[in-house]
Amino acid sequence: MNIPRRYWRNLDWPLILAVLCLIAIGMVVIYSASYSQLVAAGLSPFYYVRRQALAFLLGLVLSVVAVWIDYRDWKRWSRLVYAATTLLLVGVLFFGNRVFGSQRWVRLGSLSIQPSELAKLALILMLAKVFENEENAQDVKGVVQAALLTLVPMGLIMLQPDLGTAVIFVGLFFAMWYVGNARLKPLAITALVLVALAAIVIIASLKGWIGIIKPYQLTRILVFLDPYADRDGAGWNVIQSIIAIGSGGFFGKGILGGTQSSLHFLPANHTDFVFSVIAEEFGFLGSLVVLALFVIMIWRGLRIAAVAKDTYGTLLAAGATSIFFFHLVINVGMTLGMMPVTGLPLPFITAGGSTMITSLLAVAVILNVGLRRSKIMF
Repeated sequence: MNIPRRYWRNLDWPLILAVLCLIAIGMVVIYSASYSQLVAAGLSPFYYVRRQALAFLLGLVLSVVAVWIDYRDWKRWSRLVYAATTLLLVGVLFFGNRVFGSQRWVRLGSLSIQPSELAKLALILMLAKVFENEENAQDVKGVVQAALLTLVPMGLIMLQPDLGTAVIFVGLFFAMWYVGNARLKPLAITALVLVALAAIVIIASLKGWIGIIKPYQLTRILVFLDPYADRDGAGWNVIQSIIAIGSGGFFGKGILGGTQSSLHFLPANHTDFVFSVIAEEFGFLGSLVVLALFVIMIWRGLRIAAVAKDTYGTLLAAGATSIFFFHLVINVGMTLGMMPVTGLPLPFITAGGSTMITSLLAVAVILNVGLRRSKIMF
């Protein structure tokens, strides 16, 4: 389908530029964070950068295709996409590669795919279809249907186990339920019930009555409350992250100048704790720039959702924007010791092909809705 020329005026350049800036910063940070360990291993210091660049190019091609197809045509494919990603989530439990105790990746040749990342987009498509009818957001049957659609991939992801990503699915459900014109009272009651259930499960797991939460996950919760309770074990990552962030000062130590990162005190420095590297090497000022770019992304995404042509478009844009919001809050909060360590990536910054591709596709969803809006946006 060709895009009418008049639609190109609706292309959101602030959003695109913010994304490109984040990707460029991510390449520099990944290079700096992984330099010493790659050189020590006899590998090229650009090893992860090249992989990230390849993922960017692949994601860019897929995103152009996604923008080209009218988002309203996606409805007919939403069930198929949801079913396919669910099958991938089932398959990864049996045939996936186990890394650090979790079975999250499917290997296709030289490419590793994390189905849980794709499942976020599939869930957005399905929830947008359900809540497009505003009565479903206010009717018990409609909400239960949406909750079941959320619980299926979420449960499979918890079995990997990947509790951090599963939390994102809860956030997406509530965000899209709210945007779908939910009544605030049932939404608030449901949220409080879930918080209470989570607290009961954690306490019961600590007492040893049930085994839903894995021992290492319980340890992460305890370390979140007091990192120094196990300073040389599970608390090490958080403590070193906080030291790295604090040592960066206002302007930072410069590229390759981060001692916590280059001397390997800070683990997972090019993945989970990449924001700590930003704070150490680029300081408070650099951290503020990165956060500002994410704020621009989220702002433009919400603006596009607000002026979308229809409710379906509003839900798609809001859902895609929510992915970035939850990842930002949880990842940065984790590095500051304000959130439990979950292993959630920072979009466009963390090294990882699946994250890069799905993040670009999420941006494509937002741009697609923005291109075809009928209202004037300033």
